[in-house]
Amino acid sequence: MSQPLIAAWELEEALEGGRPPRLLDCRARLGQPDAGHGLWWKAHLPGSHHLDLDRDLAGPPGEGGRHPLPRQEAFTATLQRLGVAPDVPVVVYDDMGGQLAAARAWWMLACWAGHPDVRVLDGGIQAWLGHGGELREGDGVAPRPGDWSPAYRDDAWMGADAVFSGRGLKLDARSRERFSGEAEPIDPVAGHIPGAVCRPSAENLGADGRFKHPHRLAEELPQADEAVAYCGSGVTACHTILAYAVAGRPLPRLYPGSWSEWIRDPARPVATGA
Repeated sequence: MSQPLIAAWELEEALEGGRPPRLLDCRARLGQPDAGHGLWWKAHLPGSHHLDLDRDLAGPPGEGGRHPLPRQEAFTATLQRLGVAPDVPVVVYDDMGGQLAAARAWWMLACWAGHPDVRVLDGGIQAWLGHGGELREGDGVAPRPGDWSPAYRDDAWMGADAVFSGRGLKLDARSRERFSGEAEPIDPVAGHIPGAVCRPSAENLGADGRFKHPHRLAEELPQADEAVAYCGSGVTACHTILAYAVAGRPLPRLYPGSWSEWIRDPARPVATGA
């Protein structure tokens, strides 16, 4: 797997080089399915294309949770529409330090679909603007469609039954208030999967919105021979997996359904407290 992050200055050089990356704008707002496209239309990195959290990076909500993985055929069609191919580097970005959809896109492309060169813009669109980068408005040039059909790696994720019966470390990427059950602004049941450890995705970032140094992440991230990451709906959990990649540590698997799927079965236990 390639280096998972790219700095704004590195991206500028790459865009000016002979092999520019495919830029994908992953900005989104939970509960506002049209917000991401609106943000992209209003102002985006030159040459970027919109990659939608609800329509492209997830299947329909339901028994599998709020953001289940899309069908492989559907995601393949998305990649072909955007002209994503293994011989073209990909850079994804959002405006939340990768915590929302950019890390999810990275995981789906690099870990699930097996693209060899996917990176997240460290610090997101704010870092690009801080570097003096320009933004564009409107549609721009449509990508040339491709024909890549990935060989998906389904061992990169786990279903609810495997999480229930597994002995690996369960990493919860939600806030400590949601983990403990003190607050639950989204899902109808509060708490966490019994035995889980809380590692909020926000703690992977420094005050500047960029990822902490790899050595510091390696010291902070929980250690285990086997781990699975989850969150509310399988989106910010990808940020935890990305942090392990930045730290050069073995990657946890993803539980895509996460808490929003877990609580749909009353037979699954729920824990509260720290």
